[in-house]
Amino acid sequence: MAQLQLTSLIFVSIFAISSSSFIQPPHPFDPLTETELKLIRNVIKKTYPIGPKHRFTFQYVGLNEPDKSLVLSWHSSPHHSAKLPPRQAFIIARENGRTREIVVDFSSRAIVSDKIHVGNGNPMLTTDEQEAATSLVLKYKPFRESIRKRGLNILEVVARPQRWDGSVTEFKDRFMAPLPKANGTEFCISELKPPFGPALQNAVVLQPNGPGFKIDGHIVRWANWEFHISFDVRAGLVISLASIFDMDMNKYRQVLYKGHLSEMFVPYMDPSADWYFINYLDCGEFGCGQCAVSLEPYTDCPAGAVFMDGIFAGQDGTHTKISNVMCIFEKFAGDIMWRHTETEVPGLEITEVRPDVSLVARMVTTVGNYDYIVDYEFKPSGSIKVEVGLTGVLEVKPVEYVHTSEIKEDDIHGTIVADNTVGVNHDHFITFRLDLDIDGTDNSFIRNELVTKRAPKSAHIPRKSYWTTKRKIAKTEADARVKLGLKAEELVVVNPNRRTKHGNEVGYRLFPGPSSGPLLTQDDYPQIRGAFTNYDVWITLYNKSEVWASGLYADRSQGDDTLAVWSQRNREIEEKDIVMWYTVGFHHVPCQEDFPTMPTLTSGFELRPANFFEQNPVLETELIKLTTTPKCTPTTN
Repeated sequence: MAQLQLTSLIFVSIFAISSSSFIQPPHPFDPLTETELKLIRNVIKKTYPIGPKHRFTFQYVGLNEPDKSLVLSWHSSPHHSAKLPPRQAFIIARENGRTREIVVDFSSRAIVSDKIHVGNGNPMLTTDEQEAATSLVLKYKPFRESIRKRGLNILEVVARPQRWDGSVTEFKDRFMAPLPKANGTEFCISELKPPFGPALQNAVVLQPNGPGFKIDGHIVRWANWEFHISFDVRAGLVISLASIFDMDMNKYRQVLYKGHLSEMFVPYMDPSADWYFINYLDCGEFGCGQCAVSLEPYTDCPAGAVFMDGIFAGQDGTHTKISNVMCIFEKFAGDIMWRHTETEVPGLEITEVRPDVSLVARMVTTVGNYDYIVDYEFKPSGSIKVEVGLTGVLEVKPVEYVHTSEIKEDDIHGTIVADNTVGVNHDHFITFRLDLDIDGTDNSFIRNELVTKRAPKSAHIPRKSYWTTKRKIAKTEADARVKLGLKAEELVVVNPNRRTKHGNEVGYRLFPGPSSGPLLTQDDYPQIRGAFTNYDVWITLYNKSEVWASGLYADRSQGDDTLAVWSQRNREIEEKDIVMWYTVGFHHVPCQEDFPTMPTLTSGFELRPANFFEQNPVLETELIKLTTTPKCTPTTN
């Protein structure tokens, strides 16, 4: 039986680091290994010449997801003794100007599927393509001359690819503004000089008995949770087969089959000729995994964190590794799991408090100027919190103004954040794909509307009103599209075939964060591509091919293969295998405090048990021991 125990934590001011070596046993969702990437390259090389002289590039290489029924059959077998599903890789490649979709089977060491993509859009840009585009611009003589006449050093200029056309097709130099000064913009600690900012006391959490979680390959076990963690070059961190142990039933119960970042849509709000085209689909164009960064011990992740590397195929098919791209750690921030003080019973006064400890899986992806912190937080209560933090450097433009009183235009499309510098208005929409399997695959989506009712006159009470719930089962995908904030309602995914002893359907409730929906018109090209943000919540019928909210080919897409299009099929979703899509939104009007680096702005959502357990699953949780070490003083011999 799994025991719900939380490791003791001690606050100290010294550092310790954990080993990051892992054994990788076979698992259907394990990320592709270096050996497998070499095999993929060798297999494809037999059919297509690969090398600098040949026009064949690897744009995306990932796991070809096995059939779900096979994975669940393996996962539910005793000690995972059933046969593993076939292991294959899915490759998107460019070959002589065509986009190919190739499937390589590892057991047969052969290509088992090879199709040419016909339709709109292009694959994710590789790092090599982005670097080639940047290099091309920086070598372009008219551009270099424009930099020289502004008194800038070309070595300090950054060119960022918006899209890839192979050469410089047009160049315009029509705007001369005073260049923003660099005064007060230094953020590297090695270059900063006193006086420094607010003093923070040194403190680190040390776990004297080591972390309270265990990692077996890519399977993480902690408290009453078990899940698989993986890495994908487009999505980044992926959580799979998350199950929670039920002490009353003495078994693990399914919650989340697979969850990951699906897309990040970032449109800017300056309609001028120099800015109107600046809008990004970060995962589909640049790869949120490809742009993920190595995490720093003790700053990105606390003491006791365990780190995992990310491996993916480069443009030539050879492997690339990002060290420490994911971290896993226990989190205690002084939060309360539950508490109660009982004073109303005569002669009896009781106070019971349980500190809240959770487990966090984290990655950071830096796409251009912004750093996105993506956390999956597992709680002993059964909740899964997903949180996104925005930080990094603002996207700015030069202007002639240093004060708002000087503005001559009707709209500068942003805020003056420094001399001659405007932080441009923009949005961030971060969409997650959440394949929930609440105690099984046949689930339903319930919209419990909270409606106001008049108190019956026959009750003879002074109350005039109350509210109650009006239950609606979403029958089709159209019924399940939700714009948050329009009405009060509770959103729950239930398994109608599993009930508690009191007859309630077991389920998980969505607790959304603040809602910030799109403000662009739906006929605007960026919004056509980003139509998956038209609703905060979508429910679709499970389809293995419907993974990326912006479509498989997001670069220069036309919006004809997005979540919004799939949902128009209006498939039946009652008591079906369904997928939830949730978008975390931010409307960002920059302010001076955001410049030059932005203090982290956070939002997210929570999936919380709703009649999933018979009672509070952390009622019998023991107290963790929180102690402080004595202050050490130096002694002399």
